[in-house]
Amino acid sequence: MFRTLLLLSFALCLAGCASLGPGGHYDETGKASWYGAKHHGKKTASGERFDQHALTAAHRTLPFGTRVRVTNLNNDRSVVVRINDRGPHARGRIIDVSRKAAERLGMLGSGVAPVRVQSLR
Repeated sequence: MFRTLLLLSFALCLAGCASLGPGGHYDETGKASWYGAKHHGKKTASGERFDQHALTAAHRTLPFGTRVRVTNLNNDRSVVVRINDRGPHARGRIIDVSRKAAERLGMLGSGVAPVRVQSLR
């Protein structure tokens, strides 16, 4: 019984990791934050080392390697990042971007910005 529940839980976790919409497309709006020096060099959930100078991001469910366009809705600046980590861990946010991505989005000072996140094919 325990083994069955464990396998079922594992299968549900895997199913939740691929949250692309119909046709494999993801398009959401919400809040983004960024992370940098505190995590620089540490392992990400994908196993690679976090580089605050790379154009990467953390998302709760999109598959690792997914490329997404993040657009800051306050200033219309966009950047393409690759998902290589899990997060954000703060409630109400849909993506955490690297320091470099935050710089390009013009959100270093504010720390948080309203964004649109769209998967690329």
